[in-house]
Amino acid sequence: MNNIYNVGRICVKLAGRDAGTRCVILEEVKDNLVLVDGETRRRKVNIKHLEPLSTVVEISVSASHGDVKKVLADIGIEVKDTKPKKSSERPRQKRKIKTDKKSGKKVKKEVKEEKKSEPKAQIKEVVSEKKVEDKIKT
Repeated sequence: MNNIYNVGRICVKLAGRDAGTRCVILEEVKDNLVLVDGETRRRKVNIKHLEPLSTVVEISVSASHGDVKKVLADIGIEVKDTKPKKSSERPRQKRKIKTDKKSGKKVKKEVKEEKKSEPKAQIKEVVSEKKVEDKIKT
């Protein structure tokens, strides 16, 4: 890892949705990935997407968002707090219930009788017999 991208270095994001915002490096994850937080979302970022600034702050590895906010406030960078989106249950589509037009009561659908599967079985037998006959002829 380059010495430029060490823990506490202030950087500017160059790519992505957070482009143009300032962040601080919190942790070196892999060869070219670092964990950042600040005006950006807390996430792993490729170092190619960062422009390091000359400012370095003292911060512990994997510091909390609150700690990052305090450190950046000391050097004049304002960090907004965002609330996580509340997850709710997925909306389910309700089935329509048919009502009788005259009485307004709910009407149950009559269950149709299933057709017997005998004709299908007979068709399969006929087809298989034709295949056997074709093989015998050749």
